[in-house]
Amino acid sequence: MTLAESVLELVQKALWWVIRLAPIGTAGLIGKAIASYGWNLLQPLATFTIAVYAGCLIVLVVVYPILLRVVGGVNPIRFYAKAWPAVELAFVSRSSIGTMPLTQRMVTERLGVPSEYASFAVPFGATTKMDGCAAVYPALAAIFVAQITGTHLDIRDYLLIAFVSVVGSAATAGLTGAIVMLTLTLSTLGLPLAGAGLLLAIDPILDMIRTATNVAGQMVVPVLVAKREGILDQEIFDQPSAPLTATEPEPEPEREPEQVPVAA
Repeated sequence: MTLAESVLELVQKALWWVIRLAPIGTAGLIGKAIASYGWNLLQPLATFTIAVYAGCLIVLVVVYPILLRVVGGVNPIRFYAKAWPAVELAFVSRSSIGTMPLTQRMVTERLGVPSEYASFAVPFGATTKMDGCAAVYPALAAIFVAQITGTHLDIRDYLLIAFVSVVGSAATAGLTGAIVMLTLTLSTLGLPLAGAGLLLAIDPILDMIRTATNVAGQMVVPVLVAKREGILDQEIFDQPSAPLTATEPEPEPEREPEQVPVAA
């Protein structure tokens, strides 16, 4: 037990330093990109960042609410009010897997999805429902790299981008970054893989909104399926959001002392 606690403290300390040093590393990557490609690259990178955030926000505030209202028949505003803690944690942690315990709590305790189904749907969605990392981002990144390198894309290339982005989302890991999916898209189109290294300078900034989009989608799907199958607890879904508290293990029932027979 002492060894496990010591290892846990070391891991927490290492993660603390990673979180503290991440902004410095990001600034260093941006500085290296500027030194290598010049100040003229900042404007395209800023435009690309705005495009990724705009694309993910369209999914968050347009696509998902339409699905919730039309397909599920539930209130999208109430959904986001209850699911917001998991979306917020995904934004700062940049990890669908790391957010998964809180995601499952939101789905069951606040959105009314049965735990029997949520225990399957949430982990499955954390590895396959990657709208931000595997759909929006690789498509925009491929177009950006093509523009930077002066490569012309025709209608067949755009259709191929859409196909690879949708199919590849089922094989994207729920960890920070989407470099694997990006390199897959670039190699499929015959674009230089050096473009992926160029985008690493701003990847932490992009990964925040990508992961938030992923986690929101991972809560939308269980709600839609549970509603259509008639197993969604509408009373829990309609209740006002309760304050989020830490879960505590239930106390074990006290055992009565055993009666020792007395010899006659």
